[in-house]
Amino acid sequence: MGKGDKKTAKGKRVIGSYGNVRKRKDKKVIIASVPSEKAEKVSAKKTTDKKETAPKAAKKSAKTTKA
Repeated sequence: MGKGDKKTAKGKRVIGSYGNVRKRKDKKVIIASVPSEKAEKVSAKKTTDKKETAPKAAKKSAKTTKA
């Protein structure tokens, strides 16, 4: 059960073969999608929903003076 064993995953890696012990990875299919109307509506909605906020006023310091 080592590098030369055809029945183990380690042996299959050394030999460079595949089988029940060493499965091949599935090929990922990349599909280029065309932007749909729904996606365009969502992106348009996100840009128009932003509210403009007024700048916050500076904090007043809480200094107390002794009289």
